[in-house]
Amino acid sequence: MNIVEFFKQYWPFMALALWFGYKWWNSKRVVAMLPQLKSEGAVFVDVRSAQEFAGGNAPGTINIPLPELGSRLGELPKTSPVVLCCASGTRSGMAKLLLKKHGYSRVHNIGTWSQFLKGPR
Repeated sequence: MNIVEFFKQYWPFMALALWFGYKWWNSKRVVAMLPQLKSEGAVFVDVRSAQEFAGGNAPGTINIPLPELGSRLGELPKTSPVVLCCASGTRSGMAKLLLKKHGYSRVHNIGTWSQFLKGPR
């Protein structure tokens, strides 16, 4: 099998691997930025459901479930960094897009909520 055939046959798997690699790298990058973001007054938002949040959460995070985020934007200052999390990083990725669309310029997706427990806060 030559390289062209390999790419034709396996491109979906390679794209998926690249996506997960990016999510892992970005999460590590945001964890490393936590001390600086905290010193800048960052707001830490968990976009999981209230039930998921009650089952476990990182200290200092506030819960605004993703379906409610659009109607609760007034709770998040546009002048401070916002760091988002959820169970897998998918909902927080959607929340990041929503906030960017509404003029929030300093939005970071840390991925899973447990990532907050890894970095110094």
